[in-house]
Amino acid sequence: MTSKKKKSLGSYEIVKFPKERKMVIDIMEQGMKKHYIKGLVEFDVTHGREQLKSYKLKHGKKLSFTGWLLKCIGQAASEYKDVHALKKGKNKIYRFDDADISIIVEKIIDGKNIPLGIIIRKTNEKSVEEITHEIRDAQAEAVDKDILLGLKKEEKFKRIFTSLPKFIRKFTYWRFGRNPLLLKDFGGTISLTSVGMFGDLTGWGIPIGVQPLMFALGTITKKPVVIEEKIEIREILHTTILFDHDIIDGAPATRFLTKLKEYIESGFGLDQYT
Repeated sequence: MTSKKKKSLGSYEIVKFPKERKMVIDIMEQGMKKHYIKGLVEFDVTHGREQLKSYKLKHGKKLSFTGWLLKCIGQAASEYKDVHALKKGKNKIYRFDDADISIIVEKIIDGKNIPLGIIIRKTNEKSVEEITHEIRDAQAEAVDKDILLGLKKEEKFKRIFTSLPKFIRKFTYWRFGRNPLLLKDFGGTISLTSVGMFGDLTGWGIPIGVQPLMFALGTITKKPVVIEEKIEIREILHTTILFDHDIIDGAPATRFLTKLKEYIESGFGLDQYT
């Protein structure tokens, strides 16, 4: 009887659950406690992508599409500061002039793709070219021995932290979350993840994190759009946006989105290169 049961299961293997996933689960649990407004938005990126292609033809190198979007987001967020403000206690809100955006880059280390978080500071003040250089430099640093040493230290910290009892980790997150300046320093006030870069599925991803403003970029698809009473095929970016509802309501969030849409669809920040 036992033999038949084993045959019915087929072959399988048992592997150790990665400790670093505990931190991911912890952060997701903290994020689930927040009251987010979720928006599913489509942006017409046709003009911007054309300008990016023109830059490549003219200069022989590429500007980062993500870097350009970071510029647009940072500029709009600097004009509507409540969208990335942080709450302290019951009575205080910290509004920041700088839009610090957290993103994930993949570095190849020992033949493996390792996702690492970086923060692009003051995206509202930097050019698309400067932001692109920061992203490229962060990706290229993977081969540096000092960076590898730093990663080992980071992994050592993760192993120690994830070995602690969960109630201690929760208390640490709680204390950390009560200090807006620490949150901004270590995680930025905005996060962006590019779900579309890992596949070609059409749709939206729902990000989970702790920043007051979060973006998940989906794929870019071609769709018919009515422009000046004519139907044109345009390149449309599917985007999910989360706002902290404890700080901002739907109306100001919509005004921010309107401004962001204007920047993206006009190719904001790219005119100087064409």
